[in-house]
Amino acid sequence: MAKKAGKEFPGWLYGVLFVLFDAVGVAALQIGVSESATRVQLSNNMWLTGWGFVGKMFTSANFVAVLNLILWGVLYVILLMLTNHFWVATPVFLAVTFIVAVIEHFKVSIRYEAILPSDLNFLKADAGNLMSFMPSGAQWTILIAVAAFAAFVALFVFLNRLDTRHGKLFRGSDKRSRSVNAIARLLLILLPGLFFTLYSMQVSTVGSWVKGFATVMGDKPSMWDSVYDAQRNGPLVAFTRQLNPKVMVKPDDYSEETMKQVAARYEKAAKKINAKRSANMTDSTVIYVLSESFSDPSRVPGLKVNKDSIPNIRKIKQNTTSGLMLSSGYGGGTANLEYMGLSGLSMANFDSSLTSPYQQLVPSEHWTPTINQMWGASKNSIGLHPYESSMYSRATNYKKFGFSHFYTLTGPDVISHQDKIDDSPYVSDEATYQSTLEEVRKTKSNQFLQVITMQNHMPYHDWYKHNDFKASSTTGKPLKDDEKESIETYQKGASLTDGATAGFLAELDKLDKPVTVVFYGDHLPGIYSSASADDGNSLALHQTDYFIWSNKASGTQGNKIDNAEYSSPNFFVAQAAEHMDAKVSPYLAFLTEMHSKISAMEPPVVNNIQGWDRIPEGQNIYLNSKGEPMAEDDFDAETRQLLADYRLIQYDITTGKNYLKDTSFMDLP
Repeated sequence: MAKKAGKEFPGWLYGVLFVLFDAVGVAALQIGVSESATRVQLSNNMWLTGWGFVGKMFTSANFVAVLNLILWGVLYVILLMLTNHFWVATPVFLAVTFIVAVIEHFKVSIRYEAILPSDLNFLKADAGNLMSFMPSGAQWTILIAVAAFAAFVALFVFLNRLDTRHGKLFRGSDKRSRSVNAIARLLLILLPGLFFTLYSMQVSTVGSWVKGFATVMGDKPSMWDSVYDAQRNGPLVAFTRQLNPKVMVKPDDYSEETMKQVAARYEKAAKKINAKRSANMTDSTVIYVLSESFSDPSRVPGLKVNKDSIPNIRKIKQNTTSGLMLSSGYGGGTANLEYMGLSGLSMANFDSSLTSPYQQLVPSEHWTPTINQMWGASKNSIGLHPYESSMYSRATNYKKFGFSHFYTLTGPDVISHQDKIDDSPYVSDEATYQSTLEEVRKTKSNQFLQVITMQNHMPYHDWYKHNDFKASSTTGKPLKDDEKESIETYQKGASLTDGATAGFLAELDKLDKPVTVVFYGDHLPGIYSSASADDGNSLALHQTDYFIWSNKASGTQGNKIDNAEYSSPNFFVAQAAEHMDAKVSPYLAFLTEMHSKISAMEPPVVNNIQGWDRIPEGQNIYLNSKGEPMAEDDFDAETRQLLADYRLIQYDITTGKNYLKDTSFMDLP
């Protein structure tokens, strides 16, 4: 009799092969998101997806690659136990991995966006249009993936022939052995399944053991850019982090009846306010200008500047509604300020686990009422941002908010002016304003325009020629060279913004249609390392400049409303309505009353660069009309009621049952 070829593979060899093929799966996913952003320089780093993803275990004790191996390996184990055949489960495992990697590659190529949980809803609702997301040359990517998979299949067939065990993991001929094996397999399905489920459900919850585990392993959320996040932390880690964020604690008295009472309460308040107002908000064009990192360098504690960077805006502020805005971020967090401005909702009401509504909340919402929707048809809502449309998932979210166009560097609507200044890598504010003016002049209709500038984004590296701005320390400890260079470059950028903004308003003043501008800096740049070393400077490092200005044609130029010295972006729409003498909806009436009791509100602030792990612990920051912090325990009954109503309203809109949607709560008279 001929001797049987091959021999039985020992258990330890299956273990080695398991780790090897698990690593192949993780590597395939990393390759899937490895596209580099060649249009701009801020987003990603190809080093993250190659050896650097593994090498940082040795260079910085970051084991996020191991975390990916664990998570992907858990799914691999479940598949192995379901089939009980190593040479059956492994090709299925790699097939799924390669398919996901190819889809990641396609999505990154087309949209510069990684796969998100919201994409599952798309597949469920519109799977028939999946082929429309195939980029040019897709057939070659598919062919390479198929060839690679075929090579692995050939390897598996060969190894299966060598292995006289044929990959069978649990064996047993008698009844008792089969029972024990069945129990063992069941446990090896349930326990890994439970781990993966708990991980996915709790990794976004601050204080959970899962969140702590992911952090210790090296997960560093970077949710401003989903591709960078996937490259830095691995696609599966980045994906699971967004599956189940904790949004808000449900108020005890939340119910349909309660929300009807809330709606009725502020319908009454709106009627009282509207009796004294004569204009309609949507009879004007309103432009929100989020000026990237704009603030006054002369207000930074311990810093001396040789001359004023913002003389024009200082003068504008003196002659219109203006003040200081409390920001939730320092050196980052732009989209959170933007979200508050567009929605009228406050980050202070969210659970500390929700760090980025644009990524963790908006994609799954069924109802997203934003202020641009007051202008009716989507053609009246325009967004402009001279950067990547995928940042903070803006392109997807703006469509959901009802914007007809979102003009960016990457399209599909491409912003018309893209000029830069000297060696700056970012589009200038002057160019952004030119693009905005073109949109305003295109139509006689009134619009809402959301403008997010980019000129003053970090980092700052001696970009500008003929820069005569100088900065020094008043603390007796000199500024370090890097800090000094960054501050002086930023000062020049702020000066350029100052001039461009004055020119922009001058052009708007020439128009024969009413226009109101809400201008604000989203946060201070994260360059003041000397000032931020003192925790006592936290509040000062979270105050930027804002103003509400109207052109001559509006009839409200020069208006100054009360209680404007301090604000936060959630109140801007109510303040703009008051500045314009415009009638309000019950929602805007509520925000008006809320602002009369609390001038500004944000989550706890810290004087270091905004991270995406969490909003820091501690009491929310509430400021009175003098800019002084207030303790929630000291609020009077009316303020407590308003704050309770705010949480009810925000819960209903974001994660509740949308009872307010069926009322007139959002409707202008």
